[in-house]
Amino acid sequence: MDVAHCNLDGNADAVEFCPHDSYHQVLAASTYTLQEGDRPSRAGSISLFNVDADLGRLDLYHRIKTAGIFDIKWNPVGGCVSPLLAQADADGYLRIHGLECCSDEAQGFSLREITDEKISSAMCLCLDWNPSATSITVGLSDGSVSIASIVESQLETQELWKAHDFEVWAASFDTHQPQLVYTGADDCKFSCWDLRDGPSKLAFQNTKVHTMGVCCIVKNPNDPNTVLTGSYDEYLRVWDVRSISRPVNETSICLGGGVWRIKYHPFVSGLVLTACMHNGFSVVKIYGDNKAEVIETYRKHESLAYGADWHREKSFREGKRNSTLVATCSFYDRLLRLWMPESVLQDSVL
Repeated sequence: MDVAHCNLDGNADAVEFCPHDSYHQVLAASTYTLQEGDRPSRAGSISLFNVDADLGRLDLYHRIKTAGIFDIKWNPVGGCVSPLLAQADADGYLRIHGLECCSDEAQGFSLREITDEKISSAMCLCLDWNPSATSITVGLSDGSVSIASIVESQLETQELWKAHDFEVWAASFDTHQPQLVYTGADDCKFSCWDLRDGPSKLAFQNTKVHTMGVCCIVKNPNDPNTVLTGSYDEYLRVWDVRSISRPVNETSICLGGGVWRIKYHPFVSGLVLTACMHNGFSVVKIYGDNKAEVIETYRKHESLAYGADWHREKSFREGKRNSTLVATCSFYDRLLRLWMPESVLQDSVL
């Protein structure tokens, strides 16, 4: 069921609902637009929206201009840290923005840049926070991976190493063992690095399963033994990482398009939302025996499906039933949509 939509000011590539309490209504969307000509440039923006699912409203709070953005992520919930939004951009910078309340309540919230760090002359393509929000891993266009620390609101590069032969589109901390970082790239390699043994020390590297580049890697927040990968080869794969030196590909499911992004539902176990590039968006159920099934697809975007996220509220009233809100965005048509998956009814899946 469609709830609301709008067009952004550039090519849309990421959407992220704020996970922090009291800020669940805040949605961030980022863009990347290549401006060609005699002096080509890569421009971007971050837009903050207020989402009111009950009224079907998507209201723009604030927008900032930036370098072209490839990825954004809010810091994890925990401790007394306020909401922070990290961006990985085409200028090789990692930037951190703080969410602030405007003095005029009607204006809602805005972003203030707190700190930045020039990671490399290469482009920053992806990022992920560690569970304690003290470090961020960044994947780069030259095949390198970086670890940056954030202490007293300052970023500092701690490690930088050559991890892959081509662009690194996925870099992700293990939420249960944060000394481990998973990476994936256009060289078709799925790798894991143990930061305790030095950044160039491989825990494992799988070179045989993915037949095209690895786009995304996500750890199951409720199962320390399961990792999901998405690839340009159109497969979502479920991995058992109990033996960290020899992960096992338990199952795979073809989603009909390159699997660019995977998001676990915030409170429904085994339910994931995927952005499938040329084939829209899919809701996939992964069962206890690691079998996977597509339970719904959404194809109302007319361009590359890149950004996707679940609303953090546990439920809200839609008619006489409880449902879940989803935000998705697509690239060239610059479209942001809010919708409710028909298959994800809280009363039936919780």
